[in-house]
Amino acid sequence: MRKVLECFLLVLDFAVSAPKLPNFDIWREKNALAESPANVSRLPRVLNFFPVPVEEECLSNDGRRKGICMNAYECRIESGTSHGPCALGFGVCCVFTATCNEEIHNNITYFVNPDFPDLSKNMDSCTLSVKKIDPEISQLRLDFIHFNLGQPNRKTGVCEDDIFVLSGGETRELRLCGLNSGQHVVAYFDVEDIDTSVSIEMKLNRRAVSRLWEVRVIQVPFTQRAPAGCLQYHMGVTGTIQTMNFADNGRHLADQDYNICMRQEEEMCSIAYEPCHENSFRISPNNNETISEDVGSGDGAEPRNMDDCSDRIVLPCDSEDLLMPSDVGPGTCDLIHCGESLCPSGETPCRIESSVTPFTIGVHFGSSAREAPPDDNLGMCLTYEQLPCNV
Repeated sequence: MRKVLECFLLVLDFAVSAPKLPNFDIWREKNALAESPANVSRLPRVLNFFPVPVEEECLSNDGRRKGICMNAYECRIESGTSHGPCALGFGVCCVFTATCNEEIHNNITYFVNPDFPDLSKNMDSCTLSVKKIDPEISQLRLDFIHFNLGQPNRKTGVCEDDIFVLSGGETRELRLCGLNSGQHVVAYFDVEDIDTSVSIEMKLNRRAVSRLWEVRVIQVPFTQRAPAGCLQYHMGVTGTIQTMNFADNGRHLADQDYNICMRQEEEMCSIAYEPCHENSFRISPNNNETISEDVGSGDGAEPRNMDDCSDRIVLPCDSEDLLMPSDVGPGTCDLIHCGESLCPSGETPCRIESSVTPFTIGVHFGSSAREAPPDDNLGMCLTYEQLPCNV
């Protein structure tokens, strides 16, 4: 309603301040236009200030970015860029972008490096502020479309040269680095009870030669929020899960403690996980003792515990009754996983099923004070498939 009133006052002001056209006759001007098309410049122009009936998400005409469907004039005054029509031609798909030292105040905005789509070099820092557009906003969602920063320390996994820091919400700071583009990562950050702006800061070291990032920032209302405690929230019957910086010649990041959640779809009662490929689960225990090769990830004399795996992946088991030594017989359920395989050594194909709801995976990586080979700490890539209920 406020926007409609603003548009009305703007039209009224335009009508009052516009120069008067004495003895103007539209029919006479129409005849003159028919005789000489050049006279079209003499006709007064009417600006379209009418608001679009509904502001909703839209897809840009190149099919790559999302925007907000709104009036063309409103898009322009809010510093957006028109990318094709929407709302049956009454509006335009308005796409918003922001870079260093700017503030986001729209629902969908793309945070990019200053030279995007080219690489940026010789940078020290880049800061962005995110202002809530409505008190009902409870979370921020970050889609890492492109995310290419300096790699962490290869031995410890600590982000040193480049650090992406998201701060200002109720949860602790989110700190990332390395290569996270193309991983379908959606990070949620609680901002429900804060009134100040949230800060996104790129702390950059000149030793990292070039960077590239394109992060879609979406403000999520309470009615659409992800479940509490979920840093990542995946939707759909099937999908792929990866730890941060899962990439060729990369290693998982240190000091990561969060849950990956999968929304339970209708008529689905359980979920199955499988490694993306044979080398897609490499998580060194990172403790003071070395786990013997015959133990593997789940093939030991007893199930994993925190002493075995200080860096670990946690998959909920169907029942605590199944937490028994593997030599007792079938039905073993390993809650905690680390090492060179998600499944017990030699188990092929590797597939873990669980009917525990909600569907979650815990990622718990310590500070990595102990150095470990990067090849043993590639991280985790899993595919998941939700399974229908038995009728």
